[in-house]
Amino acid sequence: MGDSSSIKIGTAGWAYKDWDGVVYPPSLKKQKHPVEYLAEYFDLIEINTSFYGHIKPEVGLLWARKARAVNPDFIFTAKLNKAFTHSPVAVIESTSAETIRPSQEDERLAKEGLDSIAVEGLLGALLAQFPISFKNTNENRDYLENVIERFKIYPLVVEVRHSSWNNEGTLRYFSQKNVTFCNIDQPMLGRAIGPTEHVTSPLAYVRLHGRNYDKWFDCDSRDDRYNYLYTEPELRDWKKHIDSISRRAKVTFVVTNNHFEGKAAVNALELKHMITEQPVKVPPQLLKHYGELKPISQTPTEQLFQ
Repeated sequence: MGDSSSIKIGTAGWAYKDWDGVVYPPSLKKQKHPVEYLAEYFDLIEINTSFYGHIKPEVGLLWARKARAVNPDFIFTAKLNKAFTHSPVAVIESTSAETIRPSQEDERLAKEGLDSIAVEGLLGALLAQFPISFKNTNENRDYLENVIERFKIYPLVVEVRHSSWNNEGTLRYFSQKNVTFCNIDQPMLGRAIGPTEHVTSPLAYVRLHGRNYDKWFDCDSRDDRYNYLYTEPELRDWKKHIDSISRRAKVTFVVTNNHFEGKAAVNALELKHMITEQPVKVPPQLLKHYGELKPISQTPTEQLFQ
């Protein structure tokens, strides 16, 4: 097993309405920023709002300083804006080199926001997440090369979901470019890429999306897609993968993206317990809603009634 101190585990995002009263206490907004609160329990958060809109530099700086004040071991990762990874109308049009249309302004704004966190030493990685419709073709490989060249100043992670990318040629290319291949868990539908243990740079990355087969491609909202709670056996299987990955990487980031009603926080804490083999600090509000966390929690019982 790799050194557990080199493995950082956290959630994808923090700004979810259904976390109020589940992950967060009802009065949190009056007391502290959600980032400040989560940093007490996790060493990592993946910023997902950067996918939908560019980070404002003053906001990125605020996040970094609030997190560091609470947890000196804390680090952010951030998703690259969707202008670089998805068709503007991805719901009705496949994503490919032909349909992705970022502008120079997108690049400028993206870098300004990322730099506000990087200058504080808290940007651990930049994640470029492509959808399953982005397949391994000559044109798409050329486009990916362009993205890598644009953003190689950051520790870059690439997530591809179509199985055509899972081959020795892709891994060799990523290694040559010092780009991290993102190992993912997702519903195995169509040509979806399955669980992997690839390490193509000193940084390794794992993302767990859940296994909500019924709602993955047919859902009324993105929340439905990520409504899934991993079972203990499923997490044990991923612990084996993470152990193997971490032995070959300098640092490993593990992100739970099954965010509906705080399930990502639950599974992240369960994984943290499995990997460290130590009790974990659990948000009291989360402990009230998910009794399965009680056996692994170091949270004092009296806090549940505050």
